[in-house]
Amino acid sequence: MIFKKGFSYVFNENACKDCGGKCCTGESGNIFINEDEIIHLQTHFGLEKKEFRKKYLRKVDYKMSLKEVEFEDGFACIFFNQKERNCGIYPLRPYQCRTFPFWEYFKTHKEELQKECIGICYLS
Repeated sequence: MIFKKGFSYVFNENACKDCGGKCCTGESGNIFINEDEIIHLQTHFGLEKKEFRKKYLRKVDYKMSLKEVEFEDGFACIFFNQKERNCGIYPLRPYQCRTFPFWEYFKTHKEELQKECIGICYLS
């Protein structure tokens, strides 16, 4: 179980193997990524900056987000491994992904979090 101070729930990371990637799939959204994370990924894939950005990123206002692909009845992160139903870049995943499900937003959107993550256990 993973605990984070200030949150009324814990996260059972073992639930991920039975989940099927709900946090990586579903409605379209933004998967923000910073410049350091971009550099790590482009180096990992052996791509030039321009090529990596064209293939994997989209601009959202002044930020960059990972692209999505159509998947089942919605979308998936471009790095979602559809066969294994998990993250294809797990060790290099962006901060936004590494901090899930401990986002300030979910402190007040508990029902939404429970639908998205089977590993959530609320504290009494």
